[in-house]
Amino acid sequence: MWENELRVAIRAALQARDKIMEIYKKPFDVEIKEDNSPVTLADKMADEIIRQVIAQAFPTHAFLTEESSDDKSRLQNDYVWIVDPVDGTKDFVDKNDEFTTNIALAYKHEVVVGVVLVPATGEIYYASKGNGSFYQKKNRIKIIRVNSKTRGLTVLTSRFHVNEKELATIERHKDKIKHRKTFGSAIKPCRIARGLAEITYRLSAGTKEWDTAASQIVVEEAGGVFVKPSGARILYNRDDVYNREGYVVANRIENVLL
Repeated sequence: MWENELRVAIRAALQARDKIMEIYKKPFDVEIKEDNSPVTLADKMADEIIRQVIAQAFPTHAFLTEESSDDKSRLQNDYVWIVDPVDGTKDFVDKNDEFTTNIALAYKHEVVVGVVLVPATGEIYYASKGNGSFYQKKNRIKIIRVNSKTRGLTVLTSRFHVNEKELATIERHKDKIKHRKTFGSAIKPCRIARGLAEITYRLSAGTKEWDTAASQIVVEEAGGVFVKPSGARILYNRDDVYNREGYVVANRIENVLL
């Protein structure tokens, strides 16, 4: 189940990648949105491409995307595509290659399909409900699983958004946490899904549904944990799109260290 939806999501991400990289390789303008976050032509054009590809395949499905106005009729639709065409626009602007394209499908508030593509490297992480998580680079595809470490852990933090609460949490658990590394966008949870790290935190209200939906199912289908700091499950297609509590991602439930 969900094979066709996953196939379409991957196709949409790859088509968007072509336009994103075309813009990335040239000088481009940066606008500042009302929430003080940056936006570029790549965000807007990739959003349009993704919506067109998916809408053609699934005309009755609804959308919730970062770069389009929020049509609240989605709340009455069981199928909602949740999209961030360029997650990590600051990384895009800095040209550090650590931005992603996130595409997820939520069915009755649960994510059932997720694709996280890293346009600059061509890496793709993808998953669908009950079918496992996969990592693809060029034509090589492999099943990915979290590791089982409970000591000597690596925590991943944001280059731009790490806060004092997160730093204090890391310090409090320094007996278990050995390394701290920085990565952009949805790359952090995907690296945990791939077994390359164990924990990442976002202990603030800054993220929205499109920042977490796709990587959540990639982590969960790889055997990991992706929850609110309270331990509650994150649901989708909500009226309030903010992840007000933040989130915690870990390879094992024992490593949800707060």
